Amino acid sequence: MPKDFRATALERAIGRQLAGWRAERELSLAEAGQRVGFSGAKLSMMENAVQPSAPVDVMALGYVYKVPTPEWQAVVLRAQYAEQVRTRALNNAVNFDPAADFANLVFEATLLRVFTTDLVPAVFQLPGYTNAVMQTDDPVRTARFAMVREAWSTRLGDKDPLAVEVVFPEAVLWQVVGGPRVMKAQLLHLMEVSEHPTVSVQVVPRSVGAYPAMGSPFTLLGFPHRQHNDVAYLETFIRGEYVEEPGLTEQCAQRFTSLRELALGTGESLELIAEAAAEL
Repeated sequence: MPKDFRATALERAIGRQLAGWRAERELSLAEAGQRVGFSGAKLSMMENAVQPSAPVDVMALGYVYKVPTPEWQAVVLRAQYAEQVRTRALNNAVNFDPAADFANLVFEATLLRVFTTDLVPAVFQLPGYTNAVMQTDDPVRTARFAMVREAWSTRLGDKDPLAVEVVFPEAVLWQVVGGPRVMKAQLLHLMEVSEHPTVSVQVVPRSVGAYPAMGSPFTLLGFPHRQHNDVAYLETFIRGEYVEEPGLTEQCAQRFTSLRELALGTGESLELIAEAAAEL
């Protein structure tokens, strides 16, 4: 076990499962350890995720505790996965940052579906708006937002331009980011880009109340090649993440469709944006 071992959430969940098995059989650490051939100390460390739980050890515990086969097999699979993830991390086999790569995918995509919850989508942000958002944040993210904006603008003249569909709640229009002047310029820019034939901007009115994916912004990218599946991109101020499993990206697509159905049409959305701009 490495000296700097830090258990992942998955490893901690495995430990709780092992402890639960033992508790169900009302065995002490010493009794359980004696049955399986472990020391009580080792078993305690496994249950508390102070050390990794090797798949073979999980298998042995499942057998000794007479856990139903499908149940212990499922935990063994989790332990195997946790072991693989840890080995990759220790070997530094993967060094890939989705947040840094995202602009590259935008360059390659043919369809961008964006749902934001508190900001104008990055693809349509003006530099002043971005700077105001990021002034107390990481400047590297500011540069990445600029790259995303550039990725869209440089595609406008393409034979196969990038189509962009965005949906966001009405509250985004009234959050005066960067002060009235910056926000007004941003709203006027949003009105301008919304009239482009490859752009759709829709606003979810506050009268709707709760709506799908509330509080969970995401971007869904579609690509021209059959071999390239849709990719969902999620980002917090900590990191970005790609979600590529077809079942999960389909969930994003379904929620986006539901959001568009709840939102105002593009014409009504444009009127609402104009109204917010006029208030500044």
